[in-house]
Amino acid sequence: MEIKNDDLTGSEITELLLEHLENMAENSPPESMHALSLEELRKPDITFWSVWNGGELMGCGALKELDPQHGEIKSMRTASNHRRKGVAARMVEHILEKARRRNYRRVSLETGSMDAFIPARTLYAKFGFEECGPFADYVEDPNSVFMTKEL
Repeated sequence: MEIKNDDLTGSEITELLLEHLENMAENSPPESMHALSLEELRKPDITFWSVWNGGELMGCGALKELDPQHGEIKSMRTASNHRRKGVAARMVEHILEKARRRNYRRVSLETGSMDAFIPARTLYAKFGFEECGPFADYVEDPNSVFMTKEL
């Protein structure tokens, strides 16, 4: 697995992110869907990475700077044909490593509360993320689970 900085211009990453947005729409009501568009992911406060095996896209993830000491994990997605291969775990490790290098004190995330998001919540818990209240611009939402990890 090779993790690369991604400029979000390749057709493979565009397709994976469209699949991500469609899946979020299937599992979350519109007012509770916090997945970012391609344009939003290109903002300067977000670093985006993709995971590759040779020429095959395996997954992606991003780190958004909320402030100089706090980052947020965004747009975590594993390509459907690469699930259960450790892609997401490797991306979380990578993001946490980058957050430590930036001297963040905390990394947080928002994910869904529905059953479809159990694998995501389980993964984050394995890395030491704990449930917390809303952070940044989020508000309390029964369809969201907020998690954080002190670094």
